[in-house]
Amino acid sequence: MRAVWLREFGGPEVLRVEETPDPVPGEGQVLIETAAVGITFVETQVRSGSAPMPLPELPIIPGNGVAGTVVAVGPGVDAALAGQRVASTTGGTGGYAEKVAVDASLVIPIPEGLHNRDAVGLLNDGRTALGIAQVVAPAAGEWVLIGAAASGVSSLLIQLATRAGARVIAAAGSRTKLELAQSRGAEAGVDYTQPGWAERVREVTGGAGVDVACDPAGGDIGRAAFELVREGGRFLAFGAGSGSMTVIEPEEAAGRGVTLVSMGAAFSSPEAVRELSVRALAEGAADRMRPVIGQTFPLERAADAHAAIAKRATLGKTLLIP
Repeated sequence: MRAVWLREFGGPEVLRVEETPDPVPGEGQVLIETAAVGITFVETQVRSGSAPMPLPELPIIPGNGVAGTVVAVGPGVDAALAGQRVASTTGGTGGYAEKVAVDASLVIPIPEGLHNRDAVGLLNDGRTALGIAQVVAPAAGEWVLIGAAASGVSSLLIQLATRAGARVIAAAGSRTKLELAQSRGAEAGVDYTQPGWAERVREVTGGAGVDVACDPAGGDIGRAAFELVREGGRFLAFGAGSGSMTVIEPEEAAGRGVTLVSMGAAFSSPEAVRELSVRALAEGAADRMRPVIGQTFPLERAADAHAAIAKRATLGKTLLIP
């Protein structure tokens, strides 16, 4: 099979497609022939060696979210899984490939009517958005600020917040991204690459600030988002797009009457994570969550896909199509 290998940290060009032996499903595993593979922003950080987390030992095949068809099962696995369309995480690596062996306990049947590409777009991003919505609990009439508004997670979170009756302010880095966010339900948009964007948020809310801020950017943007939360509001940091997470000391938050919300409660166990993933695919099949598949690349162009993401030139979810 063909697979994308990362053998050294560096620019997108270090990702190279190589002929690789097919994986063999072991005890409790299935072999998936991939039809769509998701790429996450943190994978671009891992590739460059700049991820705000421990880096893996190389070499690896990157990739943690796939959809496709089960083509073989290992010992101890129900043979009825063979031939089923499924989505699955991989345990962290192995996804950028034509085939991947994963634990059978990780696979989720793709509901009828849901495309493989949409299933990948919902698998990780959908469960993350559902988990965030669960812990921040946006309510009818509340102002909710959502950063990186055209990303896979945030574009889904906008849909969930607006469905709860909240009034969403989307924050992103271009007019095109803000237009996409507003097409998903955002009431207003601010470009946080422009001076005065925080003041614009205050204007939209009549000077009161927001009730909830969800920050995937970190850095100065995350700090400004926190400062926009009114007394009695909630703040959640869930990403490090700038290279570092927004860290707010509990004493500072308490002094301003702001609750710091953690995603931990939503992802408290493997069972909870799986439940959110199953629900995300079901919501997609019912057309209640619509992922934005902004761009697709063939496996051979994984480096181009990473370059586009690093340049912030993508919308929604970016996929590899083997």
